[in-house]
Amino acid sequence: MSNTKAKKEDQGMDKYFFRSSASDFKKIPGSPIAYWVSEKVRIAFTQGTPFVKVGFPKVGMQTSNNDKYLRLWFEVPFLEFKEEEMPPKWIKYLKGGSFRRWYGNLEYLLRYNKDPQFIKQQPNATVLSESKLKEAKCTWTDLTSGFFSARFVPDDTFHDISGHCFYPPREKQMILLAFSNTRIFNYFLSLINSSFHFQIGDVGKLPVLEVDSSASHHASRLVSLSKSDWDSYETSWDFPELPLLNPSFRQPTLKATYQHLRAHWREITLEMKQLEEENNRIFIEAYGLQDELEPDVPLNEITLTCNPHYRYGKDKSEEELEALLLADTMRELVSYAVGCMFGRYALDKPGLILANQGETIEDYLRQIPEPSYRAVNDNVIPMLNGDWFVNDIAELFLKFLRVAFGEDHYEENLQFVEQALNIKKKRNYTIRDYFLGEFYSDHVKRYKKRPIYWLFSSPKGSFNALIYMHRYRPDIVSVVLNNYLREFITKYISHKNHLEAVSISASASPTEKTKALREIEKITKVIAELEEYEREVLYPLATKQVEIDLDDGVKVNYPKFGAALKNISGMDSQED
Repeated sequence: MSNTKAKKEDQGMDKYFFRSSASDFKKIPGSPIAYWVSEKVRIAFTQGTPFVKVGFPKVGMQTSNNDKYLRLWFEVPFLEFKEEEMPPKWIKYLKGGSFRRWYGNLEYLLRYNKDPQFIKQQPNATVLSESKLKEAKCTWTDLTSGFFSARFVPDDTFHDISGHCFYPPREKQMILLAFSNTRIFNYFLSLINSSFHFQIGDVGKLPVLEVDSSASHHASRLVSLSKSDWDSYETSWDFPELPLLNPSFRQPTLKATYQHLRAHWREITLEMKQLEEENNRIFIEAYGLQDELEPDVPLNEITLTCNPHYRYGKDKSEEELEALLLADTMRELVSYAVGCMFGRYALDKPGLILANQGETIEDYLRQIPEPSYRAVNDNVIPMLNGDWFVNDIAELFLKFLRVAFGEDHYEENLQFVEQALNIKKKRNYTIRDYFLGEFYSDHVKRYKKRPIYWLFSSPKGSFNALIYMHRYRPDIVSVVLNNYLREFITKYISHKNHLEAVSISASASPTEKTKALREIEKITKVIAELEEYEREVLYPLATKQVEIDLDDGVKVNYPKFGAALKNISGMDSQED
């Protein structure tokens, strides 16, 4: 090959190579082979203060037996983890969780039992010092398939090895939280560690520069918006009321109320987007990386539950996203209504009403002497294919709708709910169809396979009755047996007798007789199912007067009722 040809080929290959000296690599902690980075990035790592020296990231504790020591907050008596006595019985506990920025993923409690030795008795367990409870901190999820996302942490909180925290001085908390949720932070982190594990050693290496203080103010507002969103759902321990019932959004009809609320959700989503992009801009300019990074944040990264682009993913049309959001909002309305039926909530007072073990209707009436919508007396709500009982769940919901949204537009409001829930566009779909077909699976999913309402259900689902576990008492199975199952069987036998009379009546038409005979055949099978459920399952269980302790959690208590309750697939899986 001639020298001239070789020289030309070398020149053509130059565009595929980056030239850096060995000393350039050393400017980035750990000396990763990030040969493509600019000089400005290298300067940032040499001039910036390592995050470890200002944010003080720390590994969380380890129970070595999460099934024993961790509970979802709604499993245990509410007052037990809201008490201010030190050391506490339960401590708020962070386990990382899904991709969410600013605030949220607050779901777990640590069973501390007022003594760190309670956990230390477990082999290989480690426990944080109680002094950490009061320190300012922010958390992030160790393992994720998305971007790094940090969240403000309320006081009185411990954290897990999968929910690392950084502990800045309180005056630096918001500015470092702002930094950790920027494009530039994720970019720097990717230079050091390209895996999906965001470990404290990697976070600690990132360079921190002084930036405009407005980023701190933006972060405070972002935390406030995110907290308001998190607390708008009943799985938050600070849930005050259903947003649809907030007077700020109330309109003459439920549809108009939802539209007003939906407009508010759009506004706060766009405000979050604007603030996050402004923070990105502030940090990108401070680091001089305007030519390398864009401040834009796509809608699916605005981590509000009320934002359908984040909640449902980015592979759906606007129409599909809106239908899903509307359906879920109506599911949340129905769930809240059931909470009012049991006295967990009330239309007349914000927050939780009955949420401690063994509370009764008397406890409810002491808090709300004259409720506009009263909770059921006996803690049992039948859920059947027909209005066989006055306190049937579908009938109770219709009453709730009238009380909560008024009589004037009742029919229109009911139609709006039913159409929103009917995602599959079934014919003649009613609220009763939702309760019988989807409500309980939605409840189990909402409460992460640790349901607070328990479903007594016969083998083929012909009989169903809900109870609220916080109002459980040992004689509740007898109430379900005597006042509902046996009464239901009696009513079914009476109905069967009526149909038998029709089938042999001289005045009945051949069509009526044929229809009656078909119905008799079905009812006979149902009665056999119910009688077997009574004989083999519910009666023996009622005689045991089963005791439960909410501190043990749903995973321990629910199986005590065996085949009496609807089976929940995956409930017995190990906590991670």
